[in-house]
Amino acid sequence: MMSSSFNIYRVGISFVMMCIFYKSAVDSLSELSPQKYFSTLQPGKASLAYFCQADSPRTSIFLEELNEAVKPLQDFGISVAKVNCVKEETSRYCGKEKDLMKVYLFRGNILLREFPTDTLFDVNAIIAHVLFALLFNEVKYITTLEYLQNIENSLKGKANIAFSYVRAIGTPEHRAVMEAAFVYGTTYQFVLTTEIALLESIGTEAIENAHFYFFHCKQVLDLTQQCRRTLMEQPLATLNIHRFIKTMEAPLLTEVAEDPQQVSTVHLQLGLPLVFIVSQQATHEADRRTAEWVAWRLLGKAGVLLLLRDSLEVDIPQHANVVFRRAEEGAPVEFLVLHDTELIISRVEGNTHIEEMQEDEDEDVQSPDMDIQDDEVAETVYRHRKTQLPLELTVELTEETFNATVVASDSIVLFYAGWQAVSMAFLQSYIDLAIKLKGTSTMLLTRVNCADWSDLCTKQNVTEFPVVKMYKEGKHPVSYAGMLGTEDLLKFILLNRISCPVNITSVQEAEEYLSGELYKDLIPYSSMSVLGLFSPNMTTAKEDFTKAGNYLRGCVITGIYSEEDVLILSNKYGATLPALLLARHKEGKVESVPFANSRVQDIVQIVTNALLETFPEITVENLPVYLRLQKPLLILFSDGSINPQYTKAILTLVKEKHLDSLTPCWLNLNFTCSGMETSSSCL
Repeated sequence: MMSSSFNIYRVGISFVMMCIFYKSAVDSLSELSPQKYFSTLQPGKASLAYFCQADSPRTSIFLEELNEAVKPLQDFGISVAKVNCVKEETSRYCGKEKDLMKVYLFRGNILLREFPTDTLFDVNAIIAHVLFALLFNEVKYITTLEYLQNIENSLKGKANIAFSYVRAIGTPEHRAVMEAAFVYGTTYQFVLTTEIALLESIGTEAIENAHFYFFHCKQVLDLTQQCRRTLMEQPLATLNIHRFIKTMEAPLLTEVAEDPQQVSTVHLQLGLPLVFIVSQQATHEADRRTAEWVAWRLLGKAGVLLLLRDSLEVDIPQHANVVFRRAEEGAPVEFLVLHDTELIISRVEGNTHIEEMQEDEDEDVQSPDMDIQDDEVAETVYRHRKTQLPLELTVELTEETFNATVVASDSIVLFYAGWQAVSMAFLQSYIDLAIKLKGTSTMLLTRVNCADWSDLCTKQNVTEFPVVKMYKEGKHPVSYAGMLGTEDLLKFILLNRISCPVNITSVQEAEEYLSGELYKDLIPYSSMSVLGLFSPNMTTAKEDFTKAGNYLRGCVITGIYSEEDVLILSNKYGATLPALLLARHKEGKVESVPFANSRVQDIVQIVTNALLETFPEITVENLPVYLRLQKPLLILFSDGSINPQYTKAILTLVKEKHLDSLTPCWLNLNFTCSGMETSSSCL
């Protein structure tokens, strides 16, 4: 932490934004061609590039936010450029439409990280996410009190901690913390959380707003002793944090022997008053203890000094034991007689009128009760931040324990990033999965927080989050490519219990396989079984099908039959070898599909398309799958379950091939909050 592995002043970061919706020039953005832009990238130079296709529609709102981020990013050494892609451009950043709505973070010309652009919903989110990614080691994201205590214990006697709670990632408060970490991250260990339960556990009463604490751990030598904690009482903004940290760096107590009117400390420069505890030689030790106690109570609010009366050349009223000096220039020094230390505290708190230091861009910040996230995933995570997840149901892996664990037992590993909203949302689904499988699965459920173990994740070829991989002894890891939900992941795990494609050895076994009897416990998770039929000499076709079956593991059950009597099955089901038999268990039908001269990817595509419903209900989960068909959606809107007559009519049109150029589907308007809004905008 103290010797930071990332120094933004010395290491160049290229932050590349992909967009397919914007076509406009902004004066503050330099305009370059892709070739020119990449040729300018150098180590030690940070760059933020916004890639746009020339004929794309406009996204003025996003561009406005990016434009506002230009100057702040330049202040951090990150230049910003607009890169114009021509239509014929085939590079990764201009050519592929699916990559154009992502944000790519580079170090030099090496890809470091990528984000969906919808997480960068305003200027604060852009700056916060960029700095959060760059200050990977300087800022630890935590979710539990145990994690905080571990960090605290590890730093006792070594360094202090800057601990902050923000309501959600990407908020103005999060940006303020990251900007402070940019300056002070190599001096203090920054710790960040969005867990309100963690904030409550350290004794904070007002939990509705963001908080910033300073943990005084460096001076703690007894490991059983808790670090002192000082709360910043001003709103969480960059300048307020800067001022607060400056007061934490100042001496707790200073002894002076000069005119209070002539004394100058950092507190006065920051707009804070000075409190002088008047002392004399005879009571010096007692006065010093009192002054230290007052100094701790007023830390961050005022400077406290011990004024040695015996050494002064100026006169102080005989009975005065406290001198109070306000920060305003020309304000008179006040000589007070206060016999209770609480009166000193009250005097300071009652007379400290400091104008709050706020960033210009924070003027329009919404109140805590209002929505603070445009990204729905991030907002959902924020809304459920009080939920305590039973993380003990999964095993947390580290760089030291990872290899031994996955070698010793078949394991499912979730690679996630504690700072990322999608990761934290999926972590909840992952824990729900652990609850469902508790006591019934031989598969060990584990997790790796890549925010803490970045090298481990890199070694496992994890470059985006979240990622789930299955590790089995003697086999290559299998990556999960399904939807980020409990049921889909459960299906993936259960279907991977068998090694596909299954080798079927007799006609009777093949019939049991096609009827669903052979693996009837898995039928609820695989509505279709696929059987490849081959004559014994079709070596290449069998190899291609085997590769396709391996690729489809966890998605569908596949089997292979290649015995001498294969013609019995091919004749029964009217199949020309080589062929796929698609057994649809709900309908009780078996369909044959020839695939002569088809390669691995062709077979995968045939099976994937066959898994799709003819007239599906469109949901958030399956919408991307049907959009991937690149056909217009013919949507039937419904306020509940679909009318059977409508279903029959649509299926008739499909059967007669009137809808081949479309994807017919239906949408339940009562199923989601956006349903009625969707209908009002479409109808």
